Amino acid sequence: MGKGDKKTRRGKIVLGTFGKLRPRRKKFSLRSQTLKGKPKDS
Repeated sequence: MGKGDKKTRRGKIVLGTFGKLRPRRKKFSLRSQTLKGKPKDS
């Protein structure tokens, strides 16, 4: 189990693949979506 092992996280990083252990990053974060709401009245 090392850099050539497809089933480990380290192996997936080296091979550049994604899966259950190494999911892809989401394009939009939750913080940016909440900031786009209605402006507060002050």
